[in-house]
Amino acid sequence: MSNLELAPEVARFYSETIDESERLSTAADGRLELIRTQELLRRYLPPAPAKILDVGGGPGTHARWLVADGYEVDLVDPIARHVEQASSICRASIGDARYLQAADGSYDVVLLLGPLYHLPDPADRRQALAEARRVVRPGGLVAAAAINRYASLFEHAALAHMHTERMQASVSEILRTAVYDGRRGFTLAYFHRAAELVAELTESGLQHVTVFGIEGPAWSQLKAVEQREGHYPGDALFESVLAAARLAEPHPELLSASSHLLAIGTELPTPR
Repeated sequence: MSNLELAPEVARFYSETIDESERLSTAADGRLELIRTQELLRRYLPPAPAKILDVGGGPGTHARWLVADGYEVDLVDPIARHVEQASSICRASIGDARYLQAADGSYDVVLLLGPLYHLPDPADRRQALAEARRVVRPGGLVAAAAINRYASLFEHAALAHMHTERMQASVSEILRTAVYDGRRGFTLAYFHRAAELVAELTESGLQHVTVFGIEGPAWSQLKAVEQREGHYPGDALFESVLAAARLAEPHPELLSASSHLLAIGTELPTPR
């Protein structure tokens, strides 16, 4: 993917296989991810109106609540269907995280809440983070999400899949290489460790980088109950899992249990 073209299996997945506009609103673990991402970002976002670039913003799921909060949001995404869906929410255009068209220092906040998922080449991730840092103003905020290295282990154990040799081999390969080849179910993806994500943001020149576990240690229970019972889990279970995510925050040893990670850093202001 270092040729600045989206991997064809990723393009097919988001254009034909799934409707990303539904992922964070219909499934219980998706709703958990959305709520936690909102509350974590709201702690750090500057007051509205501030200019936010939502890179890889998909169909505008996060742009929608950011606009409702009073922010000025521009969205770029490599999938035409996503850009069409997001156009009713904010300014949206086709774009690649590794080659942004925005001017230097033109945004108060840059969000990368998806691009790092599908950039297995470290050079591509470095380029995407360098571009985010370039277009954010001095002292501005960059937030990047990643899939946790151990997410597939927790998910497939909770779904009672891990007893098969095929699944054990697949998950073992992810744990060993940090890459999923996209042959079944999901698409080509990279899985981060928390310390690795912090290191990548820091090496890009961002300062004061903090990493959070988005869904916390009990998210896979929601997924398992929903699939087993065939309907949305009860409010008590959802609120319990949400509370566990919040309580886990001060304990870095629990970062590895979340499905997704969120790292937040700031661009160092230029000395006067």
